[in-house]
Amino acid sequence: MAGLLIGLLLTRARADDLEATLKAERTAWSVEIAKAEQLRTAAETRFAVQQTTALATFADRLANREPIILRSTDTVRTYAQTAAGRAACLPADRVLDIDALDAELFAGDPPSAGRGEEALHGNADAPAAGR
Repeated sequence: MAGLLIGLLLTRARADDLEATLKAERTAWSVEIAKAEQLRTAAETRFAVQQTTALATFADRLANREPIILRSTDTVRTYAQTAAGRAACLPADRVLDIDALDAELFAGDPPSAGRGEEALHGNADAPAAGR
């Protein structure tokens, strides 16, 4: 009988220890889940702000380009009414005018590296032959 009582006490102590461990782990995971939820919410908020900023920037750039596009359209219509405008090829000066309109249209765009042609070598000070 004494052996059964000792076994019961040991089993009960072990069960209490396991229950305390499970509660501690559950508490720790609850904190981690709350942190993850907070990070997710912050990321969603940051994305919404970035998206709003991007849309506003796009709308501003489009509004700034509208007069240039209208002037370009008017230039093309005026040119198309002339005899030279009906010709199959544009003279070089007209192509330059169109290039000037394109340059004006995209003047406010931020520069980009494009396909990497502007990328620098890791050692930019080294002579070209040494790269």
